[in-house]
Amino acid sequence: MDHRHVMRALSGLLVVLFVAMTSSTVVSVALPQIVGSLQGSQSQYTWVVTAMLLTSTASTPIWGRLADLFSKKLLLQIAIGIFVVASLGCGFAQDTGQLIAFRAVQGLGMGALQTLVQVIIGAMISPKERGRYNGYLGGVMAVATVGGPLLGGAIADVSWLGWRWCFFIAVPFTLPAMVMLARTLHLAEKRRPDVRIDYAGASLIAAGVSLLLLWVTFVDSDFAWISWQTGTMLGGSLVLLAAAVVVEARVAQPIVPLHTVRRRDPALAILASLAVGMAMFGGAVFLGQYFQIGRGHTPTEAGLLTIPMMLGVLLSSSISGRMVSRSGHVKPYIVTGTVVLTLGFTVLATIDHRTSLVVVGLGMFAVGTGVGMSMQNLVLVVQNTVPLSELGAASGAITFFRSLGGTVGVSVLGAVLANQVATDIADGLARLGIDAGGGTGGGATLDLAGMPPAVREVVRTAYGEATGHIFLVSTAIAVVSVIAASFLTPVKLRDSVDLEPSATSGESAEAVKAG
Repeated sequence: MDHRHVMRALSGLLVVLFVAMTSSTVVSVALPQIVGSLQGSQSQYTWVVTAMLLTSTASTPIWGRLADLFSKKLLLQIAIGIFVVASLGCGFAQDTGQLIAFRAVQGLGMGALQTLVQVIIGAMISPKERGRYNGYLGGVMAVATVGGPLLGGAIADVSWLGWRWCFFIAVPFTLPAMVMLARTLHLAEKRRPDVRIDYAGASLIAAGVSLLLLWVTFVDSDFAWISWQTGTMLGGSLVLLAAAVVVEARVAQPIVPLHTVRRRDPALAILASLAVGMAMFGGAVFLGQYFQIGRGHTPTEAGLLTIPMMLGVLLSSSISGRMVSRSGHVKPYIVTGTVVLTLGFTVLATIDHRTSLVVVGLGMFAVGTGVGMSMQNLVLVVQNTVPLSELGAASGAITFFRSLGGTVGVSVLGAVLANQVATDIADGLARLGIDAGGGTGGGATLDLAGMPPAVREVVRTAYGEATGHIFLVSTAIAVVSVIAASFLTPVKLRDSVDLEPSATSGESAEAVKAG
């Protein structure tokens, strides 16, 4: 496809991706209001985010593999349909249980859209040229990830709209994009009469990852680290994932081709993406809560305060994408991005409820810059190593691990935050001569409006202090991405959409050496 046709199709793809990515962040600033309105708890607060990430993560490699076997355009249309229906269900939810359930279904559509958009772009454009278009892709993902809270806060603060429109807003954008794609997206699809779906592998991967994420969510809050529940859930997850590896190694058309993810550069890129996803999603989800509960800002103000992170991602992804396409070299930008990401989290690890907003803004800008330089370029590293026939599975694999990192990050940091907040609130209430009575933990209400002023101040202080602790954890995680990125092979991105026919399967992962 020439540039004009690529841009026409890309416009629809970017709208769909923007709406899907926004759906995961648009509620982050509005969540205190949403959960308070539905009389939910801190545990349920985390689950509204985790449920979507869990199903998105578990289904991502499956969608990626299906894209190698069936029509990418048809799969994209099915994913849009799932996403729209689930978004309507979330908007009409009457309690937190219903909201969490529909968010889980919404995650299926989100996981598909994230993967399929990247696969389709990879099927249209060569890796070297893809850097320029990935700048647009990274910019959209950045604005959606960080700008979503601003949109959500604005919607939640408008009385005649209300928080339910945080979910309804996706529909009027997604349906026109679906029509646009039906007219502009034309791919040369190859019919595969030998298609076989690896149902066993898909089921084992989904079950193993889901069980692992459930354990991460509940451990240390509902049961101890050393307990029969831990042994059952963690042991069961390891057994299921080990069985999945055995199945994937034996079937002819695996969901996750092991020969792809075993190679050095894809393995390192996946490890770095896992860490970036864990640090980015895990940290960013709780910023809205920090600004509202810890600092006393409105949802709209909290959204505006996240602009430095959005600017960092938008600028760095656009600039680094063009520079990668111009030079063909990607490693320097990934290493620099992960270092800047780590420095940003180091700054945020020092914050409390009295920290200057200038310092908080500088930390967020650094985090956004690091994410923009590393996230999409890590996808390029993997896509550059595989033939077109495995593009979907490879893209699905790295998106899967990034989403897995994000889900684990939200769960782990949410547990750390909840436990720290529970302890700090109990201590603060004790100083006021009030017996906490066990009501300040994960089941405590987030409806601050119904609290006495003295108790409200204790809660604000607790959330402000605890937020710095979770960013300290994020800093340690980000260091892993720096180490993984530093060991990537310096390569030059190829100019062709597919690998050269002469490349053997053992060489297909090796990009052209720069020197």
